[in-house]
Amino acid sequence: MSAVPRSPGPARSGSPKRVVILGGGVAGMSAAHELVERGFDVEVYERKAIPGGKARSIDAVAGGGLMTARASGAQLRALAAGAPLPGEHGFRFFPGFYRHVVDTMERIPYKGDTVADNLVDTTELKVASFDRPSYTLPSEFPRTTGDLKIDLFAAISAISGQTGVALDDGLFFATKMWELLTSCSERRIVEYERINWWDFIDADSRSPAYQKVFGNGITRSLVAAKARRASTKTIGDIFMQLIFEILLPGVAADRLLNGPTNDVWMNPWLDYLCKRGVRYHRNADVRAIRFERGLVRGASVAVGGAVREVTGDYFIGAMPVERMAELVSPELLTGDPSLVNLQALTEYVEWMNGIQFYLTEDAPIAKGHAIYVDSPWALTSVSQAQFWTDFDLTKYADGRVKGILSVDISDWDVEGLNGKEAMRCSREEIARETWEELKRSLNADGNVLEDSHLHSWFLDPDIQDMHLDPMVARRNSNAEPLLVNYVDTWRLRPEAVTRIPNFFLASDYVRTFTDLATMEAANEAARRAVNGVLRASRQDAEPCAIWNLHEPEIFAPLRAYDRVRYRRGLPWDGQAMELARSVLNLSAAVATAPAGDRAQDAPLRRLEESVRAIVGTAPAIVGRPAAPPASSEGSGPGSDVHQAAAEARASSDNQLPRLRISGSR
Repeated sequence: MSAVPRSPGPARSGSPKRVVILGGGVAGMSAAHELVERGFDVEVYERKAIPGGKARSIDAVAGGGLMTARASGAQLRALAAGAPLPGEHGFRFFPGFYRHVVDTMERIPYKGDTVADNLVDTTELKVASFDRPSYTLPSEFPRTTGDLKIDLFAAISAISGQTGVALDDGLFFATKMWELLTSCSERRIVEYERINWWDFIDADSRSPAYQKVFGNGITRSLVAAKARRASTKTIGDIFMQLIFEILLPGVAADRLLNGPTNDVWMNPWLDYLCKRGVRYHRNADVRAIRFERGLVRGASVAVGGAVREVTGDYFIGAMPVERMAELVSPELLTGDPSLVNLQALTEYVEWMNGIQFYLTEDAPIAKGHAIYVDSPWALTSVSQAQFWTDFDLTKYADGRVKGILSVDISDWDVEGLNGKEAMRCSREEIARETWEELKRSLNADGNVLEDSHLHSWFLDPDIQDMHLDPMVARRNSNAEPLLVNYVDTWRLRPEAVTRIPNFFLASDYVRTFTDLATMEAANEAARRAVNGVLRASRQDAEPCAIWNLHEPEIFAPLRAYDRVRYRRGLPWDGQAMELARSVLNLSAAVATAPAGDRAQDAPLRRLEESVRAIVGTAPAIVGRPAAPPASSEGSGPGSDVHQAAAEARASSDNQLPRLRISGSR
């Protein structure tokens, strides 16, 4: 890949407008990247000493969080002999549907190539259970034309067979996924946003295996959410994206970095931004935002022990929701009353933090991720060394480390095997319990993990021990929790462009197509904020590209059919299941169509005929708008859910005119 960055061109001539970005994680750095490439004067203020926010690497050193079971003074000195071991808030992974953040990575030079060249494909997913042999699923199917015949039902049936879920349960879950896939965007935003995942998949009436895999397993492992509270819209959309990446040719379903995050991404990124003119301030704590006469006039920032005010033409809040909510003053609310919802959003956060186990013998558990479905603390892991081929781990610490098992803990308020919740354990207890859950899950296959191979461990320093009074029950704190999209919280989330003309938001809680607190959502939100700055400053630079989640074009007619029903106040129609055969036939026809003029149009016409048979006189029906179902929301901030649905509709299903299902739009 070329190392020459693509540039959208500078803004109009004249003195560059100054943009102050409050927060230097993925969102803040993404906003700075897009702005500086468009000729803006950019300044970033980051609270921590390391750039990148939750995505950063952290030096694991003796006395700074790196822990060993028993170490003498000489051993501790030996640990400091080499480079610090790489620790992290949690392992980084890049599903195939990540487009925004990867597009940015393609514009960061790295050793003659780009940072995006540091992404490596995974090939499998291991599912491990207590005291039973684990099994491995492919993270992608072979990329041949015949594999296009694999449909949603076949894929989920295969997963069910491997996970011990009964076939009828697996097929039932597939019907629920089909319902999501064939529902229009309005129904997803208005109806499914208000249904929790557990109820949507009817988990109460299914088997314990079904509940464990498709209920709790998906929500806990993917987004640290609880199935009885998580929004069906969010969980369903993301799960379907992962299924699409497995079934459809194209980018790999999952990718990892080929080295520590700071080495292969964050540091090269910061170097590039600074060379372009961005001023990036570390250890800069934002204390207040000053709002006067309808605009943000400045921000108070503590740098080096002194508080000073920074000013600019435009301001972007790129901090996590719990930090941003602290800065929403009564004065700021006069400019945009909807910002009051940020405080409400702070109640919808969970913990998802990492611990790294450093091993004297590598344990390449899977060529990708491992999910531990029986672990009380909802563990997932990656064996890093096999992907870090250019990094010699013997040059770190005392030279004895040969493997790194990076583990995410996603359920902190459930009792572990030790009878204690993670958030009420000491750091040492967290490490011991996590190690025991891993061994019980993996060692049914043999001695995959051995105590004698455990060199040391490092727990995310965001987990802070609050055990001060022995008479009071222990409860740790988390400096960087994760926003989780629970039922009916979309209405609380702000747009990137606020009602204050020079103030914008860029963070993973902002409304985005990605709709999940991830690096991808943070980058997309930053692009939306930058586009707002471009409009407000009347610059003619090219706007940032924004992509919707991908859904195969062949399903557009089915969503069109559901849109007809939704606008008439009707529920999703199970009769649309009959179209599954047409879709499968279409896939087969595309795969086997002969070369020649308009050969690819034939299967599309066949599918259109099937849709018309169900929809009937589609042009007449679709052309008559109907009121959406009644909403239980009142007036006030967040009550514009139908407007949001309209915006989502306008930006998706854009193949409808070409397929001519509704005659016109």
